[in-house]
Amino acid sequence: IQGVDYIRIPVTDIDDAKHFYGELLGLPAGPTQHEDWVEYQAGNVTLAVMTPDTHGDEFEPLPHGVIALGVPDVAKAKAKLEAAGVEVNEMWDSGVCRGASFRDPAGNGIAIHHRYVPHGQG
Repeated sequence: IQGVDYIRIPVTDIDDAKHFYGELLGLPAGPTQHEDWVEYQAGNVTLAVMTPDTHGDEFEPLPHGVIALGVPDVAKAKAKLEAAGVEVNEMWDSGVCRGASFRDPAGNGIAIHHRYVPHGQG
């Protein structure tokens, strides 16, 4: 294994997903853009937002915590999402990291997350 090429995120409406991931979250567009599969870059990982029904699958939203997007300041990111109308759960703190979870328009569980000490540095 050399790395993760992409993480597939099932959605019910590709236009809602484009607005959410591209505009609201501000993720830059990835290399592949189709009518039913749109990629976004989250650091070194590609998020492939796609409609499962056009790929022979049934839609089922991801549970909370499957995707944790790293941010420098969880409170600031939470406030920005809430200002845009996204309902974000209360922040949590494990002593190692902090985060808060929310759902995209299709119901996929996503977290904003900040690790106090990056992997390999402590």
